[in-house]
Amino acid sequence: MDATDLDYRARTRSGCIPPELVSRLLEHGHIDVVELHAGRGEWFCALAWARLLGEQDRQADALEVLAPYLATGWWTAVVAVAELLEGWGRVDEAIEITRVRMEAGHPMALESYTRLLARHGRADEAFTLLLPHIGELSLGTLVDVAAAAGRDEEAAALVSARTEHRCSDFPWCCRGLDRDTAIGVLAKIRERQGRIDEAIALLRTSTMLLNNREQLAALLARHGRLDELRATAATDDSRYAAQQLARLLEERSDVEGAIAAYRQADGLVAHDPNSAFEVAQLLARHGRGNEAIDVMRLQADIRNGDDWILHALSELYLGQGRPEDGLAHLDALAAARGGEEYWDLYWIRLPLIAARDGVDEAIAQARCHPESATWYAALHLAELLVGAGRTEEAVAVLRPHAPANRHDLAGYLIDLGRIEEAVAVLHQDRPRPPQPSATAWSDEPPF
Repeated sequence: MDATDLDYRARTRSGCIPPELVSRLLEHGHIDVVELHAGRGEWFCALAWARLLGEQDRQADALEVLAPYLATGWWTAVVAVAELLEGWGRVDEAIEITRVRMEAGHPMALESYTRLLARHGRADEAFTLLLPHIGELSLGTLVDVAAAAGRDEEAAALVSARTEHRCSDFPWCCRGLDRDTAIGVLAKIRERQGRIDEAIALLRTSTMLLNNREQLAALLARHGRLDELRATAATDDSRYAAQQLARLLEERSDVEGAIAAYRQADGLVAHDPNSAFEVAQLLARHGRGNEAIDVMRLQADIRNGDDWILHALSELYLGQGRPEDGLAHLDALAAARGGEEYWDLYWIRLPLIAARDGVDEAIAQARCHPESATWYAALHLAELLVGAGRTEEAVAVLRPHAPANRHDLAGYLIDLGRIEEAVAVLHQDRPRPPQPSATAWSDEPPF
């Protein structure tokens, strides 16, 4: 095994059995298949099999399964083995294998090692280890470890120094630890200390960073600061405060208030399709599906041709048992565009046709579309067929496009019990990973 190859296949989900299909194999009782491929370089099979062995108190066997992967030095394998050992109560061993990688200089090992120490009564030691590396790693790690070590004030002092930094060339001048990021981290410390007003004041000085706006809105909601949250939502164009306010009001059974939260900021629902979608979902959750349809119809009219809006609208029509109304709306939009629709809009009507006239009629109409023979059209046709319990036909539709649709095709083959075929489909794509660079990582900008 080779760490570069393992990492490339795991990241790209190519040339391997991906985790969702490993789960599918297990759900269908094919434990023997997972065990077999665990020993053939299939990382996700190996990890699932090791976890199962651990649950059966066969820890030695589980570690033997993962040993070849761990021997490559691949960081993902190191983390997985450490997590298993920690879960089994073998904390010293988990700490040891992480420490070895840290001392070898792996860039992610210090954070994992110190968090592991902090979780198991050695937080003070972990905090001390982190101190020389301020500016090199995530401030979040320092703050979390400081909490366990009871050294919040020391952490706050270190973070406060970063709030004075003015970036000259973000993120290269500060490794991304700029003033606004530091303010967000400092506010987290102050909230944890119960100094809520101070945390709020800090975040209000740093509203340029979207993360800090989101953090402020969430903080106000957590502490029930309804009036402040309402005032923030009225002036915040990022939607975060309106979202938090609406969720808080919905939790309090104030549905009308939740809807108003989205509408108070300059007609947010009318101008922002994302807010309109959230309002529609809220209405649907509370049995007001027809009102939800009206909200999304307005968005569909304003933004003629936005596929995700039309898809959401069509789902609502289906949910209300009104497929004919959904089709009428789509037909009107198509007519306004001269009667031609690319597949990314056309496919939205297929579930509506199937609900009204049956799957065969939906398939027949889809076959008349100029893009019906493409790999992406095949996905939608197969989904219709599977929904009707016709998985064999779905496989026949997908097979000519196996390289592009390999995960979907393999999943349906697994459902049919055709495991060898499924694995063969997944292994058709055997990518060559890029050659490793001369350096494992770099601080230099890419351009």
